[in-house]
Amino acid sequence: MALDQCADQYVLALSPRAAIVSLSERALARDSYLAGKARGLPRRRATTESVLAARPDVVVRYWGGDTSLLEDLRRRGVKVATIADAVDFNGVRANITVVSHALGEDAAGRALIAGMNRELAGVAGAWGGRGAFYLTSGDATTGGGTLIDAMLRATGLTNLESGHGYRTVSLERMVLFPPAALVLGYFDAPSLAGQRWSVGRHAAVRRLAAARTLVSLPAAVLGCPAWFAADGAASIAAAARR
Repeated sequence: MALDQCADQYVLALSPRAAIVSLSERALARDSYLAGKARGLPRRRATTESVLAARPDVVVRYWGGDTSLLEDLRRRGVKVATIADAVDFNGVRANITVVSHALGEDAAGRALIAGMNRELAGVAGAWGGRGAFYLTSGDATTGGGTLIDAMLRATGLTNLESGHGYRTVSLERMVLFPPAALVLGYFDAPSLAGQRWSVGRHAAVRRLAAARTLVSLPAAVLGCPAWFAADGAASIAAAARR
């Protein structure tokens, strides 16, 4: 059983369909990477009553389920596999290994890692060190120590955000010091990335984005520290070939 949308992706990718007793309520959302595979499977809320009614042997989670639910599951002998907030591709590999082992699907996990490794090898150095700035539709950017930064570096881009971690971008910064190139995120689903009004909606930033965007990454590859971050890297690298 998966307790949240990120866990859905891992369960769908690594577990036989017949073994899945439930996914989260957001398994069919537009930003669910494997929404197509989720159709027809049960979906439940991450509450104690709902989870226990499904009678899972293994529960997979990223953020879903509160402390009392998780403690209750462990007391009842239900195995809980937690997806960590990976900040690089080694962290993603570790997540796949942890979840696939908990599900008894180690071979499937190794195959998923091998596919991700092949994809990353194919995009390495595509941009040759060019600089780019990441911007979400909710006014955020990322510096070092994030999976987005790892995606940029995997394709040979230099991250123009010198800070560490996630931070808010001001309109003044974007207008007075416009980045030479942009990689956008969540612009296909702005409601998922923050407030209704944002820097990304300002006319000046829209003009900048129209002229300098290398690629716009969909929410489906950004919301979960998973193997499909390599798909995002492949999209970035493909822009270099164009």
